[in-house]
Amino acid sequence: MMQQEIIHSLTHWIDENLDKALSIDEVAAKSGYSKWHLQRMFRTVTKQTLGGYIRERRLTLAAEALRQTQRPVFDIAMQYGYDSQQTFSRVFRRQFSQTPTAYRHNMRRQAMIQRPRLLNFDCTENMNSFAQRTTGECCPVR
Repeated sequence: MMQQEIIHSLTHWIDENLDKALSIDEVAAKSGYSKWHLQRMFRTVTKQTLGGYIRERRLTLAAEALRQTQRPVFDIAMQYGYDSQQTFSRVFRRQFSQTPTAYRHNMRRQAMIQRPRLLNFDCTENMNSFAQRTTGECCPVR
């Protein structure tokens, strides 16, 4: 139980600092444990490596930024600690099976398909039948 609390606290700290360069040495120093012991404890509690967790969280946040902003891929790559857009694209493709640009386009296309289409038209000029003219309904829902 104590290990879970330590790792939970540590993952919270990592999440708050993902925009900074985080090495395993630095995370270990923050935790107060040796690098070896921390990695063992982290894997026991989370079922993944510490490095894998940091990489996955950064990629998740980067994917969110790609979906929700118009910022250049290069800027997003730099924000989440990648030294080049090429490195970011390679790692991103490995995780999401597509390039960051393709992901952005596919997510936007998907959002457009899922968004209900609103039909805006004024049909009062085209009321031809007696029922339409008297009820004011040009497009009654049946």
